[in-house]
Amino acid sequence: MPSFDVVSKVSWHEVDNALNQANKELAQRFDFKGSNTSIELKEEAFNVESADDFQVKQAVEVLHGKLAKRKVPLDSLEAGDVEPAGGGRSRQQIKVKSGIEEKTAKSIVKSIKTSKLKVQAAIQGDSVRVTGKKRDDLQNVIAMLKDESYGQPLQFENFRD
Repeated sequence: MPSFDVVSKVSWHEVDNALNQANKELAQRFDFKGSNTSIELKEEAFNVESADDFQVKQAVEVLHGKLAKRKVPLDSLEAGDVEPAGGGRSRQQIKVKSGIEEKTAKSIVKSIKTSKLKVQAAIQGDSVRVTGKKRDDLQNVIAMLKDESYGQPLQFENFRD
């Protein structure tokens, strides 16, 4: 029986490369001299810290630019508020969403069921498995899911006949 998985993944290798490029650019830019601006990746979240709110926002823009060049979807980022850190500094935490959350998975399954296609969808951890008898029905489900927005990027893998 043909099937495929709906997943939401981020290439961590590309994320690390973008982080290194952003830190290198921040070290070389004149407007960041003496601000001791840093971007770190800890537990699937970026920690951006700088001298003030404006420089934090500028550092986040640099990071977004580097991630976009590396083809990491910016939809997978969830930015927190800019908050004060010790010593008059500011920081912001940006979480990287990897895997489909349960709420999003339920809405994907619901939209598949309301499409009236002859397929079954089941939540399996942080992915959704879609099975059906006809390959065309599965391709219609993929097209339908690409048209809708779920707040995070979706990929389709393990397509089996």
